[in-house]
Amino acid sequence: MAKVLIVYAHQSSGSFNAAAKDLAVEVLTAQGCSVEVSDLYAMDFKAAATVDDIKGSVKDADHFSYLRETKLAFEEGRLSEDITKEHAKIIEADLIIFQFPMYWFGLPAIMKGWIDRVLTNGFAFSTEKLYSQGVFKDKKTMLSFTTGSLESMFSPTGINGDMNVTLWPIQNGILNYCGFQVLAPQIFWAPALAAAEDRKGMLEGWRTRLQGLLEEKPLSFIPLDSFDQKTFQLKPDVHEQHASKEFGLTVGIHLNKPLPPHSQMKAGC
Repeated sequence: MAKVLIVYAHQSSGSFNAAAKDLAVEVLTAQGCSVEVSDLYAMDFKAAATVDDIKGSVKDADHFSYLRETKLAFEEGRLSEDITKEHAKIIEADLIIFQFPMYWFGLPAIMKGWIDRVLTNGFAFSTEKLYSQGVFKDKKTMLSFTTGSLESMFSPTGINGDMNVTLWPIQNGILNYCGFQVLAPQIFWAPALAAAEDRKGMLEGWRTRLQGLLEEKPLSFIPLDSFDQKTFQLKPDVHEQHASKEFGLTVGIHLNKPLPPHSQMKAGC
């Protein structure tokens, strides 16, 4: 039985995001999955990463480093209870779905706070365990979110720019960095601007996708062993293999070539 964690960030139970979250719970539970929801607003989850996240004294109060101090607190079992509760949920989960409205081309502050505090140094990543060899390499995750702008506005010629570029810092810089297998995002384009029938169609599309979600293949990222472990640059032979290719490797590692189309939105690209 697969275990699913939905990290959910919206203030209203009557929102489209709430409907998308509720539908995921319904469909995945019907398939026999165990589904748990971290409703961040209902939990009044603390977004700010502060010294209060650590029980007891810190090692260097005069030059406080959240990264170092929380790693030590994690190793010594001194992290605050709200963080350790989320750690336990992640450990149990086979799939984590982040459900949220896109704010300012990124995550709502409360969800970014969950990322900052819960994906703790030592728990979610380390210098030895990152990217394709990361801590969560056996777990899947995905973004499911609403936009305020139309799909055409998030295109390579649209005013907001290519959505693949927008997604790269989150899907690569957070999720892939921690080792997750990242499924293609579920994007609900501007539901607030859509007719009721179109919003219903968006949810039906999500229902259909949920039926086979656990069997989906993840997005492609460059494996860690393609980089030199001292310089963290692409190995010369990897670079050479792609020298004649039309497109770059990824959105971020593009080799000064055109970006690979849809690489952050569709598996196999």
